[in-house]
Amino acid sequence: MKKPAQDTGKIARSAGTVGIAVMCSRILGLAREQVFAGFFGAGFAFDAFVVAFRIPNLLRDLFGEGALSAAFVAVFSDYETNKGEKATWALAGNVLVFFGVLLSGLTLLGVFFSGQIVNFMVEAKFKAIPGKVALTTLLSMIMFPFLILISLSSVVMGILNTRGRFFVPALAGGFFNLGSIVGGIGFALLMPRFGQPPIVGMAIGTLIGGLLQLGCQLPSLFRAGFVFVPQLDFRHPGLRRIMRLMAPAVIGLAPLQINVLINTYFASSLAEGSLSWLSYAFRLFWLPVGLFGVALSIATLPVIAKYAALRDMDSLRETYASSLTLAFSLTIPASVGLILLGESITRVIFQHGHFDSLATVKTAEALSCYAVGLFAYASVKIIVPVFYALDETRYPVIGSFLTMAVNVLLVWLTIGFLQHKALALSISCAMILNFLFLSTVLYRKLGGYSLRYLFSGMGKVLCASLALALWLFAGQHLLAPLALVGFTGSVAALAVVIVTGVAVYGVTLYSLGFKELTMLVGRLRQRFGWAG
Repeated sequence: MKKPAQDTGKIARSAGTVGIAVMCSRILGLAREQVFAGFFGAGFAFDAFVVAFRIPNLLRDLFGEGALSAAFVAVFSDYETNKGEKATWALAGNVLVFFGVLLSGLTLLGVFFSGQIVNFMVEAKFKAIPGKVALTTLLSMIMFPFLILISLSSVVMGILNTRGRFFVPALAGGFFNLGSIVGGIGFALLMPRFGQPPIVGMAIGTLIGGLLQLGCQLPSLFRAGFVFVPQLDFRHPGLRRIMRLMAPAVIGLAPLQINVLINTYFASSLAEGSLSWLSYAFRLFWLPVGLFGVALSIATLPVIAKYAALRDMDSLRETYASSLTLAFSLTIPASVGLILLGESITRVIFQHGHFDSLATVKTAEALSCYAVGLFAYASVKIIVPVFYALDETRYPVIGSFLTMAVNVLLVWLTIGFLQHKALALSISCAMILNFLFLSTVLYRKLGGYSLRYLFSGMGKVLCASLALALWLFAGQHLLAPLALVGFTGSVAALAVVIVTGVAVYGVTLYSLGFKELTMLVGRLRQRFGWAG
């Protein structure tokens, strides 16, 4: 038990490091969305931007931060463990060149066919608004090269994570947001002088952000010992293995991305602003997913991949169960907070400039529906890389197709009366089903793991989350007079409720004897010499 316990602490520390960096990145991401909300509100321009960014962002998820990063880390970790440094760096150089060439070709095709892609993605109601399709096409052409930058960035991130360096890669997203904000605002102010709408400047800022996200990691890459040997060997066994892992992974991720396209199409048939409300809500929702799910996934994957390479299945099982329990302890209370405080959070962050009270209410409604599936989103990000590490990629594929089918069915059944809320709730329900399916299959593939440990931890998390919900409900009513005293009062009331809510949850969870938290507190006591 000693080694998995050490790994739990190592994963928690790594996840904490990643979480701090992701927090910085997500805060800048919210600042970026605030810029969009203040400048453009929820309507014509931002709807066009959301659709235009959908395709390069979709391909990024497929080839960059999804299939490519998971497949690359699994193979790179095996090479580093078993084949030595020279072979490892040769593999990295070959992968960078290959995907640089491949993604450049995809980008050229995307730019050339942007008009046809946009027309395929949106419904007649979107097309009927004069100038909206033309603007969306222009924005899509500008932002397509983002695919190259972000995909190469994910390979570099995989190398650094495998070498035990987490902070800078996790912080790289902050550089993207910073470049998007500074470059975007600068060019948005300049564009009208050239006869272009300001939103075009935000598209240019997206490219600047992608360049910074890649560039900020390069110094750490070379300090990690990376030697770039440019080569393009299609027969390289490591590259072929990555492609073999990626092929089913891309197929597996494709239904999730098709879900995004389907939801975009349905949203374009609803009231103007629906695309914007869903996008703003998803940005708020993605904050805890990034902080908890992505951070734990990044921290867990190298450990899981190492145990898979060594065929140490006992340690792999215990590490996975502990990581999943940690994910529950962070995402379930976050869901409670987003559901109960969604409107207050949206009002404080976004309701400025062109973003009005109606947009706040509609965005908060979508946020509550997304929050239902938060634990499943974050947990699947931990589960899927375990399948990759075990070379069992067909099950995530099946799960993805199951998710797509359930999502489409639920949207079709509920969009008539739930409107934009149907699109958020359907994907949450579909992800919960995907989580249950993958968890069941992985349990069998691993020959079982401690369900008693997992359910015991989840029971304590649910009890502490109930205490949190009661406090948040009461706290909002107690501080309602303060929240009415302008913007400053709203910020103060929200901050007090959140901080005290975290304290209530943490104290309750600790008093219930939640293992991962008591271990963390014990380490802090030992380090700082606190009395036990």
